[in-house]
Amino acid sequence: MNLNKWISVILVLVWIPLASALEDTGKTRIGKVEVVVYYATNGDLKASGLKTSVVPAKIVERLAGEPQLRFKHYGMLGRDAQPLLRSYESWAEPLKPSAEVMVRFEAQGKPTRKTAVLDLELWLARKKILKTDVKLEGSRPLYILGPEYRGGRLIVAVGLASEA
Repeated sequence: MNLNKWISVILVLVWIPLASALEDTGKTRIGKVEVVVYYATNGDLKASGLKTSVVPAKIVERLAGEPQLRFKHYGMLGRDAQPLLRSYESWAEPLKPSAEVMVRFEAQGKPTRKTAVLDLELWLARKKILKTDVKLEGSRPLYILGPEYRGGRLIVAVGLASEA
């Protein structure tokens, strides 16, 4: 073997461990965020035109406790949980395959087990309608009163999800 081939082999053997050491730490999972879309109405839940799931009594109680979120009936339209990455944004699409409701979030600093500060955007029909910074704590999601929809309202809940 000539000298050039030996140099190439040595460079490859040295480069492989260096390349693995240069992994992008920004893609490290540091948590998980769950987005749920509820349909709330004082009329019939079937007016949504979509299949709704039953909302647990604990969540109904929580929603009805807020004057702006108080309705007679609640149904869950969809949910999505996505990883919270150290330095990259993530997108949740709770009404898959539709992109009608999307939430973009990005960590601001390292979260603890019980709290996370996020840069949060709510997109409806591919238009950004809300941009805010939010501190999520434990099992207390942020509830966002969305637009009117078929005789009711959409409510978007964004919260930390358990890693289990």
